[in-house]
Amino acid sequence: MTPVVLIAEELAPAAIDVLAHDFDVRHVDGTDRPALLAALATADAVIVRSATQIDAEAVAAAPQLTVVARAGVGLDNVDVPAATARGVMVVNAPTSNIVSAAEQAVALLLAVARNTASASAALKAGEWKRSKYTGVELQGKTVGVVGLGRIGVLFAQRIAAFGTRLIAYDPYIQPARAAQLGVRLVGLEELLRESDFISIHLPKTPETVGLIGEKELAIVKPGVRIVNAARGGLVDEQALADAIAEGRVGGAGIDVYAKEPCTSSPLFAFDNVVATPHLGASTAEAQDKAGLAVARSVKLALQGEFVPDAVNVQAGGVVAEDVRPLLPLAEKLGKVFTAVAGQVAASVTVEVRGEIVTNDVTVLRLAATKGLFASVVEEQVTYVNAPHLAADRGVEVALATFGEAGELPNLVTVRGALPDGRMVTVSGALVSAGTRDVGKLTEVDGFDLELAAEGILLFFRYADRPGVVGAVGSILGEAGVNIAAMQVARREAGGEALMTLTVDSAVGVDLLDSAAASVGATSASAVDLRED
Repeated sequence: MTPVVLIAEELAPAAIDVLAHDFDVRHVDGTDRPALLAALATADAVIVRSATQIDAEAVAAAPQLTVVARAGVGLDNVDVPAATARGVMVVNAPTSNIVSAAEQAVALLLAVARNTASASAALKAGEWKRSKYTGVELQGKTVGVVGLGRIGVLFAQRIAAFGTRLIAYDPYIQPARAAQLGVRLVGLEELLRESDFISIHLPKTPETVGLIGEKELAIVKPGVRIVNAARGGLVDEQALADAIAEGRVGGAGIDVYAKEPCTSSPLFAFDNVVATPHLGASTAEAQDKAGLAVARSVKLALQGEFVPDAVNVQAGGVVAEDVRPLLPLAEKLGKVFTAVAGQVAASVTVEVRGEIVTNDVTVLRLAATKGLFASVVEEQVTYVNAPHLAADRGVEVALATFGEAGELPNLVTVRGALPDGRMVTVSGALVSAGTRDVGKLTEVDGFDLELAAEGILLFFRYADRPGVVGAVGSILGEAGVNIAAMQVARREAGGEALMTLTVDSAVGVDLLDSAAASVGATSASAVDLRED
């Protein structure tokens, strides 16, 4: 059945094209709550912007939902904890509007410095009053940047071109990094006292709400101009209006508000306040970037691949190109481990060996964890809920890395201890096969193999003796199950052996048990490694 992608707000046509070929794309007005909830009932993914609320009720109304995508940076309208609890991935477009947002802050600062908006309005009203709208230059002035994240850095780089002195407050950036940017780090109080202009570039968190309030505005440099194009509520709007009225603040450029949409604010009464309706991301380029970014993320999520922009995945961030091909292999190794073990492990370690560990390989632990529980629980296992499933069952999944390479480069091993004390290991590596690399099983519980990690695999453990392979093959053949590949590994002649078969169709428990009983196998298991 083709997955359904529900688009709840306007999206760039190029983004829709990304999805249209592979998915059933449907549209709904996200602000029409009853229509939204009804449409979510069959949705595998939903894409929103800022007007649609995806809260706990909306998540509960979507039993097959895999991913919620916000075509923008903020997630104020998405209940991330509710989505995470249901194993639903949440993605956004974290870099789509950073240039637009930085440029908007620059535009507001310039407009406030030169009284552009009020002078324009006066002239259009028939007034020619040049002296009334005398402004100030930026050159030689001190600009305080509150928050040196990606947007703050872009703003600082652009405003530096005006010959300004840059200071910044950001407790999470190292002084050396700030120095590279030509910015001097200071405390918030010093920034408030020294700055001729202040531009705010912080996320909205419980710690940052109201960061610039009555107390802070009481110590600012007289005549300072303040710009907030980041998030509403970071500046207390009433306190800022009072400071402007008293003349302590010389003007402000405001693009965001504590409550939006906002059509009434004490700030709107002042000619020296430039107010815009949250236009930070409102450029054609930013909208195209946001739509394309989340469309690609939705496609990856619905195809079961890792999504770098998922905000509620424990191994977030960009996955190195060298690491990415190992993700499906690590997940398959987790599936094989559970099949061979026959139960949930008490503890598991994902070991990664080779030059690959010069990259961040944390995501391989996450992929293996996803595989470990794929056949254990009824619910869909995702990159989001896999760690929670492990925690709920008291399974600690650790990661160990080793720089030295063995016979095979970039070897991944899933090693676990079962509740009865038995150890189980499964290893695999990417092996070159012509123009592409193929994931192969290289070891199962101490038995060396070289078998493609794909299709449906059967494992039989038994005492090595003649006729076993033929007996198993005959039983499967009589049941119409075709064998595509087979390997036998043994510790020694007549000792314990492991037969691994790749078959073309699923094998039921009864048939598996029958084949195992016919040869006196001590254990038999099956695992389906086919793509979903």
